[in-house]
Amino acid sequence: MNRGSLTRFAWLSIAAALVTMALKGTAYHLTGSVGLLSDAAESVVNLVAAVVAMAALRWAVKPADEDHAYGHAKAEYFSAGVEGSLILIAAAGIAVTAVARLIDPQPLESVGVGLLVSAAATAINLAVGLTLLRAGRRARSIVLEADGKHLITDVWTSVGVIVGVAGVALTGWDRLDPIVALAVAANILVAGGGLLRRSAGGLMDRALEEPDLEAIRDVLAEFERDGVRFHALRTRQAGSRRFISVHVLVPGAWTVQRGHDLVEHVEGSLCSRLPGASVFTHLEPAEDPRSFADTTLDRPR
Repeated sequence: MNRGSLTRFAWLSIAAALVTMALKGTAYHLTGSVGLLSDAAESVVNLVAAVVAMAALRWAVKPADEDHAYGHAKAEYFSAGVEGSLILIAAAGIAVTAVARLIDPQPLESVGVGLLVSAAATAINLAVGLTLLRAGRRARSIVLEADGKHLITDVWTSVGVIVGVAGVALTGWDRLDPIVALAVAANILVAGGGLLRRSAGGLMDRALEEPDLEAIRDVLAEFERDGVRFHALRTRQAGSRRFISVHVLVPGAWTVQRGHDLVEHVEGSLCSRLPGASVFTHLEPAEDPRSFADTTLDRPR
């Protein structure tokens, strides 16, 4: 998928956030439910997050330059971090409002119409969330994947709110409404924390996930013959980009051309197994003790 085309999904997310924010706000004004208010507040977060995602996607697709030789893909982690922070703020605001309503419960009004409006907004979020999630996984975009997961989380919280508000109407127990709102706050708190952890992990250059590492080891094992070995394997993820570096040890009697042909083959096989990966190899003679002195990040001098 063309990275530049991903912005159209961000526009879809912005449009969905505007529509659902209006619908959920209407549902709150019709019913006076603090649970529906909490749902509407999360739609505001969705809108801000979608705008930030748009900016991050535009920045991430910029080509590498002299100041950013490895590209700008890490901008996606800032977007996920901002979205996670906004979710935590929204959770705190929802909790404060819910506690106040728990102390001073209020009866609900026009519950039937309000729930229908909220259900329509929930259906929109479900459709858009699934679309963003699929696009994010295909393009390995943490921005779209985070936005999609956030919307799916919003769907589950909306379903919980709808059930809770319907329960208030059926039982007449007004305190059930703020209790549902507190449950919503706890749920989105967990989602926000997850996004922040993933954002921090990307900014800290965490290694690739185990399935990718296993694929790399399988590829390298195919070349371990005739004295060829590998060490100092290092990997990292930067947004949608994967970076792999490895040292290739070959018999010292090999010609430069033969060694070059081998590493070209290794790099090509790794890129075929992990599409879009950037692979860096370092050729070393297997008989030279110095070849084993730089297996760690800080080489002894």
